[in-house]
Amino acid sequence: MRIPVAAPTAHGRRLRAVTDQLEESQWWSPDLLQGYQFGQLERLLAHAHETVPFYRTRLAAAGYRPGQAITPEFWRSLPLLERRDLQDQGDALKSTSVPAEHGGTFKISTSGSTATPVSVWRSDLQALILGAVVLRKVLWQSWDFRLKLGAVIATEDGASFGPAGQCYPDWGWPSALVYQTGPAVVLDLGVTVVEIAEWLLREQPDYLRIYPVLLKDLSFHFMDRGLIPPRLKGIMCGAEVITSDLRELVRRVFGLELFASYGAREAGTIALQCPEREHYHVQAEVTLVEVLDDEGKPCAPGETGTVVVTPLQGFASPLIRYVIGDRAVVGASCPCGRPHPVLAQVVGRTRHHLVLPSGARRCNFDALAFWQFDDIRQYQIVQKSFHDLEVRLVVRRPLTEEVKAEVARRLKTTTSEHFSVAFTYHDSIPRTPSGKFRDFVCEVAADAPGAVGHA
Repeated sequence: MRIPVAAPTAHGRRLRAVTDQLEESQWWSPDLLQGYQFGQLERLLAHAHETVPFYRTRLAAAGYRPGQAITPEFWRSLPLLERRDLQDQGDALKSTSVPAEHGGTFKISTSGSTATPVSVWRSDLQALILGAVVLRKVLWQSWDFRLKLGAVIATEDGASFGPAGQCYPDWGWPSALVYQTGPAVVLDLGVTVVEIAEWLLREQPDYLRIYPVLLKDLSFHFMDRGLIPPRLKGIMCGAEVITSDLRELVRRVFGLELFASYGAREAGTIALQCPEREHYHVQAEVTLVEVLDDEGKPCAPGETGTVVVTPLQGFASPLIRYVIGDRAVVGASCPCGRPHPVLAQVVGRTRHHLVLPSGARRCNFDALAFWQFDDIRQYQIVQKSFHDLEVRLVVRRPLTEEVKAEVARRLKTTTSEHFSVAFTYHDSIPRTPSGKFRDFVCEVAADAPGAVGHA
């Protein structure tokens, strides 16, 4: 049950209205949803052509004429926007005149923890709509806003709350603008897993938002020590790839199904896990998502390709066919009845791929299923050369020769039989400064000597 706030602000009323619209549009027909998207694209292209010199030149070269109808065929003829374009152009990609109904604008930047940071501008209207998608995330999980929320977050300024955390009277933005909520307790990434476990047992929240790597470490902490975890009603993760081994671990330790979302700071929330299944629904009212093969053609269900996004309300900094830097597997239509395109799985960053001597790439290590080995607590695969892999391990005790042989076999099957595999043991494997964890690190450039071609 969710109870609206008694006297919402004007902003809260607008947010509630958009949330109600999303509740309705999730049951549109696929044709109606696509028609809405291309209507938005027509307005976005006309705006970009008129107010962003970079796009005026680029769109004209592609044959665009203001006011023309946008078909899927013409759309796919437009050039892709690369990350380096954002870095090179900077504020030159900012609109010189955002429509009045979009409100003010503000600048956001990526952390730069795994690549050179980029910045874009966002309007108040786009932020409002992205806030409604965050509310949809909670609504799809049927979380009760009146209960207690716990969250382990990365603070904007890197501030630390210490092991005691912070307590708030409500869930904050955006939930508390629309609904009457219970309290929230928050920890930052500067704490240890032991401190997170003690905090959870002390605070006993009903719901938990947490980074995947911390959730994995937390699950092993409770399991290895024979501790009874708190009786959570729901767990939500994002910001990293969610693997099947983490889902299985959460089932084993907490007795819960993990709910995941997929997004990027430049674009906001891109996809949400289906309320009934493990795959993701693209938030198509907000973002057009394409998954393209190496020839730039749309991938069919079951195929893996490069994710390309276009925020439909991104009028402050239009990102037209932006290569976000991820790979994903396209899914078939979902039996749940929602028309949103399906991503069966998000499999990782393109810049974090294993590179074969042929130039071919591998990025999905989910099939390794290392959770099946009771002694492995954390691992990171490092490509040292075109022929050598290092498996960095955090373990309860050293692996037997039989287990190491099986790990090496699975790794070679997933990548290539020609690799040699070395094992090293570590007390811990560090996260990036933004709190994320990389299960694969490539120390070889794709254009290094020895590579025959490029994928």
